[in-house]
Amino acid sequence: MPPKKTKKINVRRQGSSSEIKRLGVEIPKVSFDFMYYQDDKENFSIRGRDVRYLEVLLRRLRDLSKLTVQEIVNNRSKSRRCHPIDWQDTTEPNGFGLPNEDKVVVTAYQFQISANEHGRVHGFFRDNVFYIVWLDPDHNLYR
Repeated sequence: MPPKKTKKINVRRQGSSSEIKRLGVEIPKVSFDFMYYQDDKENFSIRGRDVRYLEVLLRRLRDLSKLTVQEIVNNRSKSRRCHPIDWQDTTEPNGFGLPNEDKVVVTAYQFQISANEHGRVHGFFRDNVFYIVWLDPDHNLYR
């Protein structure tokens, strides 16, 4: 059987850039939503906190909004401590208490605001949005 003929392809470059350009798909960064925020629970209240608490909280949300969901959830760094909430190990074994929670919340998460000083933020992701439900400056969810 005679060998197959191959055709040579000449790829040319114009200047320093290739004629073939890569198409990049940007993964959306996290944003935060307070639609489900509950400030009426005594254990998860920021009443009486000074302005410093809000400054640190807003700075943390700003910094996390530069990341993707996967970067937040999969990074087990001590500075973030983001992990799913196991309701059975908490002071709130029935969850957030949201209407239709079983349809709205797939997995509840928490992350710390700063190294133990300002507590945690509890909520859940839907797509690239983190819905904040509770602010927990005194670490009342896990005792």
